[in-house]
Amino acid sequence: MLNQESCEACRAGAPLVGPAEQLELLAELPLWEVKAVDSIEHLVREFEFSDFVQAQKFVNAVAELAESLNHHPKIVLEWGRVEVSWWTHKIKGLHRNDFVAAAKTDLLT
Repeated sequence: MLNQESCEACRAGAPLVGPAEQLELLAELPLWEVKAVDSIEHLVREFEFSDFVQAQKFVNAVAELAESLNHHPKIVLEWGRVEVSWWTHKIKGLHRNDFVAAAKTDLLT
């Protein structure tokens, strides 16, 4: 299970997750999708909440997770909505760590 794996330090030149492996990993993350942003693949999910305060609490929990993993997503906070995007800056795309981080993010809801 992805949510039980640890994130390992990712260095420039680390391998990107290929299309076949993406499909396999996404099977464990049915609410996430791969989106290209400026030609770089991101793993993205939108979370909905009953109000701004609940959304903000979730953002804080994601920030704490990111610090513990030493891996940091893009987080967009709006009233009742949070979008989280994981990708690996150093390799300009998706690494297995991004899928692990997404699975751990799902546990925060």
